[in-house]
Amino acid sequence: MKQVIQNLRDGSVDVIEVPEPQGGRGKLLIATTVTLISAGTERMLISFGKANWLQKARQQPDKVRMVLEKAKTDGVMATYKAVKTKLDQPMAPGYCNVGVVEQVGQGVAGFSPGDRVVSNGKHASKVAVPANLCARIPDNVNDEDAAFTVVGAIGLQGIRLAAPTFGETVAVMGLGLIGQITVQLLRASGCRVIGYDFDPAKVALAETFGAVGVVLGEGVDAVAQAMAFTAQRGIDAVVITAATDSDEPVRNAARMSRQRGRIVLVGVAGLNLSRAEFYEKELSFQVSCSYGPGRYDPSYEEGGHDYPFGLVRWTEQRNFEAFLEALSAGHLDLAPLRTHEFSIEQAGDAYDLIGGKEPSLGVMLRFPSANTRFGEERRVALAGDTARSVGRNAAAGVVNFVGAGNYAGAVLVPAFRKAGAVLNRIGSASGLNAVHLGKKFGFRGASSDTADLIADPEADCLIITTRHDSHPPLVMAAIGAGKRVYVEKPLALTHDEVAEIEAACVATGHPDSCLMVGFNRRFSKFAVRMKELLASTPGPLAMTMTINAGAIPADHWTQDPEIGGGRIVGEACHFIDLMRYLAGSPIVQANVLPMASLTHDTAILSLGFANGSIASIQYFSNGNKALPKERLEVFAGNRILVLDNFRKLSAYGWPRSASLSALRQDKGQAACAAAFIQSARAGSASPIALSELLEVSRVAIDLATQVRN
Repeated sequence: MKQVIQNLRDGSVDVIEVPEPQGGRGKLLIATTVTLISAGTERMLISFGKANWLQKARQQPDKVRMVLEKAKTDGVMATYKAVKTKLDQPMAPGYCNVGVVEQVGQGVAGFSPGDRVVSNGKHASKVAVPANLCARIPDNVNDEDAAFTVVGAIGLQGIRLAAPTFGETVAVMGLGLIGQITVQLLRASGCRVIGYDFDPAKVALAETFGAVGVVLGEGVDAVAQAMAFTAQRGIDAVVITAATDSDEPVRNAARMSRQRGRIVLVGVAGLNLSRAEFYEKELSFQVSCSYGPGRYDPSYEEGGHDYPFGLVRWTEQRNFEAFLEALSAGHLDLAPLRTHEFSIEQAGDAYDLIGGKEPSLGVMLRFPSANTRFGEERRVALAGDTARSVGRNAAAGVVNFVGAGNYAGAVLVPAFRKAGAVLNRIGSASGLNAVHLGKKFGFRGASSDTADLIADPEADCLIITTRHDSHPPLVMAAIGAGKRVYVEKPLALTHDEVAEIEAACVATGHPDSCLMVGFNRRFSKFAVRMKELLASTPGPLAMTMTINAGAIPADHWTQDPEIGGGRIVGEACHFIDLMRYLAGSPIVQANVLPMASLTHDTAILSLGFANGSIASIQYFSNGNKALPKERLEVFAGNRILVLDNFRKLSAYGWPRSASLSALRQDKGQAACAAAFIQSARAGSASPIALSELLEVSRVAIDLATQVRN
């Protein structure tokens, strides 16, 4: 299928072939008929992409600070690579999609195949969208008008926050696409409207919808015009739909408002406010969040949990529905807003238009009627017959990747390629990331069909880098298909899942050669050196590991016990494994001292080993990123080893040559991948014994349970 992508490095826009998206529980699979380019938002992205490095930095000072902090702790080269990788990732623009439902996911009510729907889907031939971000289109509303629903909901939510009543005066600052719709919605609500813009054509258009228009420019007093409009009483409410860095819209809004007036920022504007102007009139100021309540709430959008109707009358989905009802009732005239239309193949021309000087408002992308059913285009070929031949002839080490996220692209795929793995196919739910990484690293193909990747006879290894809750079923399916499996941590989230994976490994008859977990830190050259030095040191070890983990919001998926498992299971397992590796002895005791917090991710983990060694893992999320993330101290036999952030190993009590340093971090990912591929090609046991993988996983689950309880 076809999808529009944008390159953030240079702002270029392209239309590429990607696999059809995966559906899933709570989602609708939709065949697109038409989409609307949101000129304001997408023009800003084009401008950002075309900006040079310095201009990009000026636009995002917060990101610059993060980059500088990372450079201090992780090194310049590692930071440069991370930034370069981020800018190389394609962005899928679009959030105004109209199409026909082809499949309804499990748990979805109120939709059926064949329904025409609007959603915030991308500019793509087919999209998979959570049901709460979709709404059915009334029969008497055409696709072209329905495509304005999402941007209309943005304006509608701004109006709801401004709360105008019949007969009140409202100023709309900025008469672009959202501004024009806002004018019409306000007029339909019985409000008197005055609209401002620098473009005379946009002002004239707003006047046709019943607004009093003001063309801004040199010598024009916006406040005086508003006072004249209200017989010197002042504006009841101001809705700012402009996109500018200037403080002028907000300052003018304050000056033209009546006592206790309301100001709502829907667009973008400078916020250097004058306290006196707001204080003296007791003005209220609010920033509107996109389409309405539910936006950016994973429980609502991804989980499908609606807010109670009686408590939250207008969610983002209900705003969609209200806008569509207004269209159906004939309260809105959107035909004048549709200024241009292009076929999906001409998307590049459409973006050239909105990024150029030619006037435009509603720019539509038209898609041909779908002539395939879902599932028929889940594969995309990326490389030629040479790559196919290599994949077939390699005896072992032919890998398929399930998951194409940031970590896979920045770390794991390069590590496996460096290890000499034959990169066969890569998959992701949406298909886009798979195509991007597939082309970048030379995979033969990309897919959105996980079952196909697992069953693929050309691959003998499966690399799993998906969300944590998906690991156990994917691992068991891959082992059942005869694949050697490398799964990113964690292996599982519950003891039952660990037991099921163990049984699946045992059932193969060769349990020690079918599974590997990405516990890469034990493969770092620093960890290997420590192991070598400690081998000649008598007595048990006393180890302290401090992790400056950094804060992650409580609503992030990694914090969800059922999806991410929490950070003790999801990340601290790395350090449990490293302690297990250095001690060289089974863990016989595991306790936790947690700090009371909503996120359960600040705790001291205590481990005791069969050989008398002890370890304290201080996993803290309440620190500061200016401090390097990881520090390990090992005390043994009157000697001490100190490892700073996997960049410097200092040895006390050993010869000076025992110490080790590097310009960049080495957390062992490359060596870990190489060890896995070597074992696959040799047909030998996995680099980490199955018993240790299961032991570490069970200890991490036990500790996470203690933290939560």
